Amino acid sequence: MKKKLVVLTGAGISAESGIPTFRGADGLWEGHDVMEVASPQGWEKDQSLVLDFYNQRRKAVLEAEPNDAHKILAELEEHYDVQIITQNIDDLHERGGSSNVLHLHGEIKKARSCVDENLVYELDGWEIKEGDLCEKGSQLRPHIVWFGEMVPMIEPAARITASADILLVVGTSLQVYPAAGLIHEVGHDVPIYVVDPSTPEYYGSNQVTAIAKSAVEGMRKLKEKLKEQSQ
Repeated sequence: MKKKLVVLTGAGISAESGIPTFRGADGLWEGHDVMEVASPQGWEKDQSLVLDFYNQRRKAVLEAEPNDAHKILAELEEHYDVQIITQNIDDLHERGGSSNVLHLHGEIKKARSCVDENLVYELDGWEIKEGDLCEKGSQLRPHIVWFGEMVPMIEPAARITASADILLVVGTSLQVYPAAGLIHEVGHDVPIYVVDPSTPEYYGSNQVTAIAKSAVEGMRKLKEKLKEQSQ
């Protein structure tokens, strides 16, 4: 039996593939207030603005390529039972070769019905247009968890995290809840590795090994150590 390596990833791992982390120092996403483009209220107010915002994000994702951090996580499947839990809405983990990826905040390459959240569709191309309808006749929206909405995948993510033999956090400072709470699900004797340039408070724990580097540089550094620990 392989050890279970659970990996929590965030925007920092995709930033090195050229996908912006959206929210700048001014708190705006590409010049928009976050509530205009990523909330049910914003959607009610201006569907065309929200659709265009995500269409542009989707186009950028389709043009991006997985980087070495994504590929190293896929490589580690030779040594571990690897489960990735990502806050990212892109598919770079899958394209990088990872087999088990849970998306906490939705998937940008999918659309879903506004009246039945179980009606989810793979998109062919980068656009959702006004007038694109689900089979129940409702406008399609991005398959994204917006601010103020429930995070339906958080419970399965918590169960997976609790089963970790090793926890790896890459490219996220875990400041956004409920995702930030996942780090508290692991056992007290489970080693935690954090690869992120910032230094959140939990770095002070004896359980945590902090690597204050970018995702690519940090994963290159950590790869051999993790392989050794898989025995």
